Amino acid sequence: MEIKVHENINATKEVVWQIITNIEHSVEHISAIESVEILNKPNEGLIGLKWVETRILFGKRATETMWVTHAEENAFYQTRAESHGAVYISKLSIEEKENGVVLSMSFNGEPQTFMAKVMSAIMGRMFKKATVKAVQKDLVEIKAAAENLSSKQA
Repeated sequence: MEIKVHENINATKEVVWQIITNIEHSVEHISAIESVEILNKPNEGLIGLKWVETRILFGKRATETMWVTHAEENAFYQTRAESHGAVYISKLSIEEKENGVVLSMSFNGEPQTFMAKVMSAIMGRMFKKATVKAVQKDLVEIKAAAENLSSKQA
């Protein structure tokens, strides 16, 4: 399953980057996130940052361990998680536009085990629709945080 969602934000790429990379405090900006525990923090940059995130997903509490695998400052970062027989890759990207930026999130879930493949075949469409809705809500909340921070800095 692969999805991509985007949101226009009236802020600079630096402000948006500041919000999306403040993972330790993402609970302050994204209502679905209940808690974040940092497991590994690199001395510089994002690559290697690893955390446990608990959030409400599809009406239930879900806890996942995630880590940053690729990043380019003020442009994008990519994370990986492995859970329930699948590998999940997500990427948050910032693209400058005339009046701000576009924040995009792509998400790809690739089943690895037989049971995960069966569940993906049975529940795939429903899961995809719900995932798009959840990601879009996260992006709208990030937009609000970035635009609020941007107005305070102006």
